[in-house]
Amino acid sequence: MDFWQRYRAIDARDTRFDGQFYTAVRTTGIYCRPSCPAKTPKAENVTFYETSAAAHEAGYRACKRCLPEAVPGTPAWNVRSDVAGRAMRLINDGVINRDGVEGLAARLGYSSRQLNRILSHELGAGPLSLARAGRAQTARTLLVSTSMKLADIAFAAGFSSVRQFNETVGEVFAMTPTALRATAHPHPAPAASTALTLNLPYRKPFDPGIFTFLALRAIPGIEAGTPTSYGRCLRLPHGDARFTVEYGAGAPGRPLVLTIAAVDLRDLPALLSRVRRLFDLDADPVAIDDALAADPRLSAAVAAAPGMRMPGALDPQELLIRAMIGQQITVAAARTALTQLSAAGSASAVAGDGLDRRFPTPEQISAAGRELLRGPQRRIDSLMAAAAALAAGDLELGYGDDLPGLRSKLLPLAGVGPWTVGYVAMRVIGAPDIYLANDAAVRNGIRALSAGTVSSGQGADTATLSSDFSEVSPWRSYATMHLWRAAAAAPKSTTTTAVKALT
Repeated sequence: MDFWQRYRAIDARDTRFDGQFYTAVRTTGIYCRPSCPAKTPKAENVTFYETSAAAHEAGYRACKRCLPEAVPGTPAWNVRSDVAGRAMRLINDGVINRDGVEGLAARLGYSSRQLNRILSHELGAGPLSLARAGRAQTARTLLVSTSMKLADIAFAAGFSSVRQFNETVGEVFAMTPTALRATAHPHPAPAASTALTLNLPYRKPFDPGIFTFLALRAIPGIEAGTPTSYGRCLRLPHGDARFTVEYGAGAPGRPLVLTIAAVDLRDLPALLSRVRRLFDLDADPVAIDDALAADPRLSAAVAAAPGMRMPGALDPQELLIRAMIGQQITVAAARTALTQLSAAGSASAVAGDGLDRRFPTPEQISAAGRELLRGPQRRIDSLMAAAAALAAGDLELGYGDDLPGLRSKLLPLAGVGPWTVGYVAMRVIGAPDIYLANDAAVRNGIRALSAGTVSSGQGADTATLSSDFSEVSPWRSYATMHLWRAAAAAPKSTTTTAVKALT
């Protein structure tokens, strides 16, 4: 977007762009979200920034009226596969808090000096400033949403000291932490020091079908799902966590509520980031739906399910194992196989609510997987080889990868083809433009939707359209989600019997 496109967005107070850029006003010294209800500033007094960190670096502080930190993040970090996009995915996952700038740079294959130069040029702020902005956002969320002690919030948000926490909150929000907390409604004291309940902001509309997607693939003891809720036990860098996300379809504002039953506070930023990725909460559904609805093959599906989300991955290594097991078999069969494999995992240290196990590590799969897995020996050998490579560190998979990198890492593995790479790219790095042409469920979905367009008299309109849905690029991953849903909803007589598991 150029300057005037952004200026028109703030003049219209368009909520779609909240979190995608920030508006700084020289005459007031503050920065706002695009939908801020304040009077539109004169164009000559406005500077637009890609990130809130860049606005901080330029000396601006957050608007107390529109709270620009209380919005979903930008979808650009998934759309962009450049160094800046990859770096932001890792920063959001807390890599700087755990490994520092040197650790972040090493994962991206750059020196810390090169990385600082790249991010400063692309995003207006270096990695430390970007991480600091993320800490401030997490701190604000905890201050206004919980009754945690201020010292606990400081360390949970990733600050190294209470003093650093106080200084950052004061600089960014022009308020003390106590004053910022006072702007929110009072909250009851949590049942335990690590028990938290937070609302997850998202851009509307939101289609809750993602809960059904996850519920159908939930592994008993590790995950539990319903059409409006999902919970699981998860291994994080500093320990185990257990959480539940619930969708309040009938509540005002249709909130998404995250309840964290247990977590090491040092892992809280990573957990929040991964849950947001799992439910694709930083997506721009209006822009995606507008593009998809322009294709007559998808228009009815989009109208029936606006705000379709693309499920992410809570653990990249786990997702690869699940994808490899799910190739060429049904969802139910894959779930059975994964349930058997889960016996190799260990008990969770934070068991409760019927969730008492963790998904097995690559080391555990290497040690016990062969005895637990059933099926063709060649498939088992491929899976064991991948687990061994992950366990040995010969294969590294994470949110900082890009699509070419995933291809170069995964395609040499026995039993891994383009479908697996594409599926992993969709789920792990949020790649928005993946079309799985050889997927049986995709083909079935096309048949189901084609039957609808023919019956509505639109068949002639689709005759000249491409077979790979290139017209809706760069949102073909979301088109794939609609095709999968159409295949699942179609009568059995209209689909083939072989359906790949989308585990």
